[in-house]
Amino acid sequence: MGQLHIVGGAVPNGTVKVSGNKNAALPMLAAALLTGDKVTIRNMPDILDVRTMMDIIRALGGQVDFKDNVAQIDGSGIATGVIPKELCSKARTSILFAAPLTARLGEARLYPPGGDVIGRRRLDGHFYGLERLGAKLDCIDGAYCFTLPKKELTGRELFLDEASVTATEQIMMAAVLAKGHTTLLNAACEPHVVELGEMLNSMGAWITGLGSNTIEIDGVESLHGCDCTVNGDHIEAGSFLALGAALGGSLEILGTVPRHYWMLRRVFERFNIEMTLLPDRIILPGGQKLKVRQDFGGHIPVISDGPWPQYPSDMMSCTIVMATQAEGCALFFEKMFESRIYFVDRLIDMGANAIVCDPHRVVISGPSKLHGATVSSPDIRAGMAMVIAGLCAEGKSVIKSSEIIYRGYANLVEKLQNLNLQVQEIS
Repeated sequence: MGQLHIVGGAVPNGTVKVSGNKNAALPMLAAALLTGDKVTIRNMPDILDVRTMMDIIRALGGQVDFKDNVAQIDGSGIATGVIPKELCSKARTSILFAAPLTARLGEARLYPPGGDVIGRRRLDGHFYGLERLGAKLDCIDGAYCFTLPKKELTGRELFLDEASVTATEQIMMAAVLAKGHTTLLNAACEPHVVELGEMLNSMGAWITGLGSNTIEIDGVESLHGCDCTVNGDHIEAGSFLALGAALGGSLEILGTVPRHYWMLRRVFERFNIEMTLLPDRIILPGGQKLKVRQDFGGHIPVISDGPWPQYPSDMMSCTIVMATQAEGCALFFEKMFESRIYFVDRLIDMGANAIVCDPHRVVISGPSKLHGATVSSPDIRAGMAMVIAGLCAEGKSVIKSSEIIYRGYANLVEKLQNLNLQVQEIS
């Protein structure tokens, strides 16, 4: 188990080039198995979840070459639809192989996926979509077994009961090879969903409506290979912006797309933080004073998450830590996962002035003088939030289970050290 040893008090200054979007890269790796042709994906982040998805492809009989953030996938040798249980347990997105394997081989056998423990994460949307398109689902010895009784998938109109990102991705990958037309209503429209759709189109699919809640798909007989590039990770960029704002640092974030940060900028403005969105970078001026801007009438502002284009749930943990360094009071309302707020107990142990109202809401009053502590990393985003807390704190902090953070952040220690921050990795 790894640890991060952090000495707080330094002010970050410098440039960060964000890695490829984790939440786009993972489904894109699964989509590469929709064809037997070679697929090249550039700007692939070198993180543990990506490595796990590549191990799954190899276990299925495919070939993967990964060097200098370029992944080359050859799925021509895929001969089995059975994914080993231990690999399924390592990544939430292992479930996304269900559609490609079912569509190409007529069957798939997967086990319940692993991933962060941040509350119940339903798979109902995945099962609903695949079954309505013609797949049959059986649960055998704890595994999800998909087959095609009619030998093919058939397009139809579908309505998701929640705008699930991974369910939308799963259904898109199934529908592109289904016979006929599919209309997906109440679809997710996050940037990474759009990226997956654009990749599928470059492979010969016919998808329209990307970026909206209604996606139209005309099935095709087969897909071909492609060469595509993953956009920069807006959650990683947002995490570093929260770090810079909390410490009053001056940062330049490279590899960004302006429209991915419109809501983030609005939320940061509520903490008196200004930034400049340029076509390929974000400028965060140094020396800004964090101060909560009250709502009209002097009311405490509520920072809440929601489906895109609302504030991403993955940004809540880092923003909460940022708020501990702001003058004033704010209420955070985490609507999407009932366990994400629990990491705040560790912040309280470090000196944060916080009241956990219930599993979904916490009140933060600041600024708080944090002190170093030894804490664990409960999930990817809370782990990064604890890194920010350690950098804000006086003295030394130790973040245990640092490998959990590396599931979502590539070259984290190197990037932090390049900002003149005192962080070391200890095996």
